[in-house]
Parts: sequence; structure tokens; C-alpha cells
Amino acid sequence: MSQIKKFIDNFGYTRIIIILFLILLFIAAFALELQTKSLISGILNRAGMNMLLTLAMVPSIQSGTGLNFGLSIGILCGVLGAVLSIAMDLTGGRAFFVANVLGILFAIVAGYVYGLLLNRVKTQEMLIGTYAGFSVVSGMCMFWILAPFKSPKMIWPYGGRGLRVTVSLEDTFDKVLNNFLLGQYNGIEVPWGLYGYIILLCLAVWLFSRSKTGIAMQTAGSNPRFAEASGINVDSMRIIGTILSTVLGAMGILVYAQSYGFLQLYTAPLYMAFPAVAAILIGGATVRKASIAHVIIGTFLFQALLVVALPVTNAVLPEGNLSEVVRIIISNGIIVYALTRIGGGE
Repeated sequence: MSQIKKFIDNFGYTRIIIILFLILLFIAAFALELQTKSLISGILNRAGMNMLLTLAMVPSIQSGTGLNFGLSIGILCGVLGAVLSIAMDLTGGRAFFVANVLGILFAIVAGYVYGLLLNRVKTQEMLIGTYAGFSVVSGMCMFWILAPFKSPKMIWPYGGRGLRVTVSLEDTFDKVLNNFLLGQYNGIEVPWGLYGYIILLCLAVWLFSRSKTGIAMQTAGSNPRFAEASGINVDSMRIIGTILSTVLGAMGILVYAQSYGFLQLYTAPLYMAFPAVAAILIGGATVRKASIAHVIIGTFLFQALLVVALPVTNAVLPEGNLSEVVRIIISNGIIVYALTRIGGGE
């Protein structure tokens, strides 16, 4: 009994409750004769398209700046890179590559400035990050309207000024990763290209965390006074973590967009940090400790609940838009519950 209790304490009551709820949803899906293979394919797809955004939380947590509620800054850098690649009339893998290069360059500059800001507001990083992210999104709304882009793929069909709210990627890099090495196994689709790309980036983050700079960054995040006594520049390490988080946010939105098939502008990035925060907290991370395992577990649990809950609810409550209402309640409920766990286990 003591070993079982120890396992439960280590694994976490939150994840156990969510897993049990997910099992109940799958049982209900079987009972309602839903297409479970399609649900599994949907879970694999949604987890893959959201995982890099969750991974972006790891460097910020390890560096001591906490959960990156300003992730939308990095997301906007990636979106800007994608818009410029479309304006260059690039297609396929070349368009995706150029969008990533431009997004990373923008993210390095934005992450550096953002890191300087966070160093000025220590202990208030998450609050200021949220405000900064919201402010940048609002400012970029004016940019999308006034930017002198001419590509017919992006501008409004009438008037010819300003970008559309949603830009289709059908003729650019739509599903460039998802369709690469796409596997079919008894009706279940596995996007091996997408997961291969994610594994490479997770490996890069893991290797960095084992490097001299990565260890110094984690030391500065977990114990700033000891780090300063050891000759580590804590502020520099915090900036490095913020830059890495911003870069991963820029790369993550491009993975999300190519899988989704559309690029969303204006206010779409406003709340995209919250599902990523919720996922990594559900995975077992805290504001001081995060790992790639937390990213993988949390993303799969969070996205699996959203994928399975909607068709099950739709089958049980087919009237009107009740299923969508329930999906929103479940989604926001998970986010709110995860946010209440901030600081838990510290």
C-alpha cells in the first residue's frame, strides 16, 4: 500500500484523474459506436501540432522566468516569417524553411528585448509577460492592416489593402510535415514526418540542457544566489532562456499552421499561451521545474481530452451547439484547473 501511495504521489492526482476521465470518454465512444480510429488519428495530429508550443515553456521555466505567458510574442514572429514567405511566392518545403529562418531571426531580436524587460520586473514575470503579449498582439493588428503586402493570397479581395484574418496555406506549405512519411495503420494515420521534426527539436532542447550553458541556465533558475556566487551571470541566463522560448514559439506556430492548413492573424495569437501553460502543468511541471517528459505527457493528455470530448458530447447532446459549449467548458476548465496548480509542489 505504501508503494502504491508513493507512486500516486509521484505521478500526481491531477494526471490520474484526467487519465480516468479520458478512459471513461473512450468507453463512451465505444458504446456510442463512434469512429475510435479516427479519434486516435485526431489525437496524434493535434498533439503533434501543439507540442512545440508546449515545449517553448521549458527554457523559460528552467531559466527562472517562470511560465511564458508572453508566448504570443514568439508566435507573432513565426506568423510574420510565414507572411513574408508567402509574399515571396514560395511553396512547399522551401516556403516552410524560409518562414522558419525569418521567424527565428525575428524571435531572437524580440526574445532579447523581452528578456531585458523580464529582468527589470523580477518576481512579476508572468503578469508582465501576459500584459506584454497582449500589447504586442494589439500592436500587430494595426500592422496587419497597414502593411503594404500585395499578394492576392493574403490581402482582402475588395479594396486590396490589409491582410485577411485567416490566410490559407493550400498553395504554400500546407501539411508539408504531416504528409511527409504519413503512415496508415489499420485506419489510423500517423504523421511520422511531423513527429520526426518534433523529436529532433526535443533532442536539441535536451542536448542544450546538458551543455555547459544549459546547466548554468538551470542553476541560475533554480538557485540565483548560488549561481551568482559561482560566477554565473543570472540576468544573461534568463535572457538566453527567454530567447530560446521565443524561438520555439515562432517555430511552434509554423508547425501548428501547416498542420491546421491556415495562418491566423490579428487576435488569434492572443490566448495561445494558455493551452500550452495548461498542458505542461498537467504534465507535471511547476514554475521552477520542467522537462521534455512533462511536455509530452501534458500535451497528449490535454489534446486527447479535447479530441474525444467533442464527438462524445455531440452524440449524447446532438441538439444545437451544446457539444461545442461543452467542449469550451472542458477546455477552459482544464486551463483554469491547471493554472490553480501554479506553485503546487514547490
